[in-house]
Amino acid sequence: MIGLATLSLFLLAVLALFLSPGPNMAFVLSHGVAHGPRGGFAAALGISAADLVHTLFAATGVTALVAAWPPSFDVLRYAGALYLVWLAVQALRHFGSGGGLRIGAQAQPAGFGRIVRMALLNNLVNPKALLFFMVFLPQFVDPARGSVPLQLVQLGVVLSMAALAFNTLLGACSGQVGRWLHSRPGAAPFQSGLLAAVMLGLAVRLLFLDRPSPR
Repeated sequence: MIGLATLSLFLLAVLALFLSPGPNMAFVLSHGVAHGPRGGFAAALGISAADLVHTLFAATGVTALVAAWPPSFDVLRYAGALYLVWLAVQALRHFGSGGGLRIGAQAQPAGFGRIVRMALLNNLVNPKALLFFMVFLPQFVDPARGSVPLQLVQLGVVLSMAALAFNTLLGACSGQVGRWLHSRPGAAPFQSGLLAAVMLGLAVRLLFLDRPSPR
């Protein structure tokens, strides 16, 4: 069982991480602007679901096995980058025919479930997220307090719930901006362009990630 002092310290560390701009924040903000508060919440839900999967992987040793295979980092980042490029193309296609944009075209919001799946998969193929759970969570585990895997799961669930609350708020705020933009004539191309630009930026970030040095 996680002690109260450890849990408090863990939550403070998690909050500091949430407040640091990163790919999850960019994903939620961009989908909130493009699809409204509902889109922001869907992105938040997908990210939290991925956090739970990463937690299970870390607690069961799957993450350690993947990390022990040297090419895994490159395989994940290239797959993630390709997926993000595909999402960028799809974002642009929502507002035009034949791959082009039409000024004044109206946004066709992506389905709630589709955004959840996109956020989930985007997080799962991020090698940094995989390594984060393997390195970050064990720092707050005390073997003297019981089962290590159980403590990892408890910490992961807390992190996932905190992430859901934080990202839902973030998505609601950016969603209001999206609603305001949607009411403006000709704003749809800007919304789709912003979403595509964020996805491409995240893809480039993945491609240029440094591989962790062997220890």
